[in-house]
Amino acid sequence: MTTPRPTTTLWRPTGPAELALVRESGWRAWPPRLPEQPIFYPVLNEDYAIRIARDWNVKHDGAGFVTRFEVDTEFLRRYPVRRAGGRTILELWVPAEELEEFNAHVVGEIRVAHAFR
Repeated sequence: MTTPRPTTTLWRPTGPAELALVRESGWRAWPPRLPEQPIFYPVLNEDYAIRIARDWNVKHDGAGFVTRFEVDTEFLRRYPVRRAGGRTILELWVPAEELEEFNAHVVGEIRVAHAFR
């Protein structure tokens, strides 16, 4: 019997358009970045993701969602944790050209943890 590889929980605040594309993937992958989006930013803190979804996505998109997903921990070591403000505002910066490989290391489904309207 093989032991499952360790995973890390990540969070992603998202608007309705991006969430629709995740749904189209069968809840398994993040859509490719747009040309003006060179980096994919998953976050390491649920509270930070909630603040963005509630305070930014709702204002700009009419709704905001916080997704939760697991990624192979060993794979994630290539992305240093970046502090984007206070000590709990932590992100990973995944270059757009690496998103397909990143998606291949998502374990299980991407799930909606919170919805704001």
